[in-house]
Parts: sequence; structure tokens; C-alpha cells
Amino acid sequence: MKNDRSLAARHTFYLFVTALIWGTAFVAQSVGNVMGPFTFTCLRSFLGGLVLLPFIRFYYKGLKPDRTTVTGGICCGICLFLASNLQQYGLLYTSPGKAGFITAGYILIVPLLGIFVGKRITLKITAAVAAAVVGLYLLCIPEGEGMKINSGDILCMCCAFVFSLQIICIDYFSPKAQGVKMACVQFFVCALLSSVLVLLFEDPKPENIAAGFFPMAYAGVFSIGIAYTLQIIGQVGVNPTVASLIMSLESCIAALSGWLILGSVMSKRELLGCVIMFAAIVMTQIPDRKKIAD
Repeated sequence: MKNDRSLAARHTFYLFVTALIWGTAFVAQSVGNVMGPFTFTCLRSFLGGLVLLPFIRFYYKGLKPDRTTVTGGICCGICLFLASNLQQYGLLYTSPGKAGFITAGYILIVPLLGIFVGKRITLKITAAVAAAVVGLYLLCIPEGEGMKINSGDILCMCCAFVFSLQIICIDYFSPKAQGVKMACVQFFVCALLSSVLVLLFEDPKPENIAAGFFPMAYAGVFSIGIAYTLQIIGQVGVNPTVASLIMSLESCIAALSGWLILGSVMSKRELLGCVIMFAAIVMTQIPDRKKIAD
């Protein structure tokens, strides 16, 4: 039992680091749009896959993945391709705050989708999801702004749904696959499919790629190569609804990092939203009395 708790704590930590990296990389993602949203997604996904190759060679003593890993990587890669490009393109038309709130709607969608694959939702998790939604709203939506819907918001809604599918796919494949190899396949699939959109809809110029290179490199190495890999490893044995709650902290961390690093001012409303979100995550980590007794 003690080993099980230690393993669960480690996986929870991996998911928290994932949220930490995603939150701090949000600015880089916005700035990198100068090269075009599809170009940005293509290049950062390709870079993320390249970063993992030396580690895979060393850790697994070979690069060839098994069939389950390839299948899982393709399924997750298609979802990542759709979610990443929908969010990146949506950021052209909506504010980062609204994009963060709407995208984090996967914390509502994941438990609903989980019902169809036999995942049980407890009252405690339901209460945590409800609290997290309130916290996200206070954090991301300024007082008096409301939720007026535009095209960017609709794209982010679609992103939230597809990202929910990606979380469910990872929950299904990660216990059976080679996690880091599956992450690598996922990134190259996303890069390959995104390159088609680049050829069809964008004409990337060298000067624009140069201007967005460092934000893209940060997002590629950390947000893609490290964070999405930690997501796959961290989700093993973790309820997908709880995993989605932990990862939704990216919005909270983005606001806090802007406050601490860039000197952005946080209102009492935003701070209250952060507190409520952290409380919701803590709620999911408190073991049930029955488990403690066991």
C-alpha cells in the first residue's frame, strides 16, 4: 500500500511539472505566432520529437517501438495535432485569458467521456471539478467582461474537446505502451500533419521564423519534448479526471509566473481564483477514509 501511494505521488508530481511547464510556456506560445500558427506547431512538435531520440536510444537500447506504442502514438498524435492547431489559431482571435479558461474546459469534458469507458466519478471528484471551474472563471475572465463568444472562442472550445480525447487516449494506451517512445511518435505525427496545413495555408518567411525561433525552441523542448512526455508517464495509474484537474493548473501557473517574473499585477479576484483551484487539486489528493484504514 505504501509503495502504491509513493507511485501515485510520483505520477501526481509529473503531472504538476507538466502544468508548470505549460503555464510558463504560454507566453512563448503567444509570441511565436509571428511565424504563423501552423508553422509554429509544426516546428515545435518536430523539435520535441528530436529532443527525445537520444534519450530513447540510451534508455530503451533501441529506437524501434512496438505495435501498441505506434498505435497509441498515432492516435494521440492526431488528437495533439488537432488540439494544438485549434488553440494556436484561436489565439489570433481571442484573449489569452479567455483561451486559457475555455481550453481548460477539458476538466468538465474528461469525466463525461470517462463514463463511456467505464471510469467511475466520485462525489469528491465532482465537487473538485465544480470548484476548479469557478476558480478558472475568476482567474481568467476579468470582472464585467463576460463570455461573449467569437470565432477564437469557438476554436478553443473545439480544442478543449479534442484535448479531452487526447487525455482519454493516453489513459488507455500508456499502461500498455513504451511511454517515451509513444510520446516521440505522437510528436512526429503532429509535426507531419501540421506540415500539410503549412503547405496549404501558410507561406512562412525566414525573417518571421527567425523572429519566433526562441519562443518556438522553448515551447518545443520544454512544452512539447518534456511536458507532454511527463503527461504520458504521469497519467499511468492516475484517474483521467484527476489528471485533467492537475494539468488545468497551467492557467493558474501562467498568471502567477506573469506576476512573479514579469511584474504583472494580479487582482484579488484572480488570486481568489488561484486559491480555489489549488484547493480543488488538494481535495482530489486527500485519500478516502476506507483507503487509509486499508
